[in-house]
Amino acid sequence: MAETYAVVGLGRFGSSLLESLINDGQEVLAIDNNTEMIQNYMELATHAVIADAQDEESLRELDLASFDHVIVAIGHNQQASILATIILKDIGCKHVIAKAENNLHARVLDKVGADEVVRPEHEMAQQVANRLVSPNLLNYISLSDDYSIGEIKITNFSFINQSLADLDIRSKYGLNVIAVKAHELFLVSPDADYVLNIGDVLTVIGTSADVQKFDRLVSGIKK
Repeated sequence: MAETYAVVGLGRFGSSLLESLINDGQEVLAIDNNTEMIQNYMELATHAVIADAQDEESLRELDLASFDHVIVAIGHNQQASILATIILKDIGCKHVIAKAENNLHARVLDKVGADEVVRPEHEMAQQVANRLVSPNLLNYISLSDDYSIGEIKITNFSFINQSLADLDIRSKYGLNVIAVKAHELFLVSPDADYVLNIGDVLTVIGTSADVQKFDRLVSGIKK
């Protein structure tokens, strides 16, 4: 059974998220207090309604507690996003994801009951910074304050023509290799006898420090 989503606030983040969910074929309810914004999504979203996210009665009438995920995507009005999060949890929403503008906002959202807090601008800036500092780190996902997943392109010739077993990445570098991408080939949980070639991309998981250290090593960067 398909899951259901409600997006509260159709600013840049909310509208982009809404469009992505729609393009994925998901059932999405769009909510905003701006009539023009709602009209833009009347034909795209499953449903689109004008409502004040700070009005408990309005949110109750939308039966948001029946949705699998409710995303509070309100932009710069931190008071509105905090109040909306409180109301959504009070009316029984199962999974509330709230967008934060900064660290303090994120901490408050967490304290008032948000099940998940995201900072898209911060996360995108981190991605860009990682790409600038480490061109071979193709993708980097922070799982927590301490652990990350990284996609790292192999350009250090000392790693070439060696199997994963020979490299013993887990014991030597503290990382688990969860996938290998080579041209058109994509291997999940690759065999230990897989032999690396120049340009292969390893997906590894471990502490953020170990991922970054391994990136410098396989990229041939000495720091």
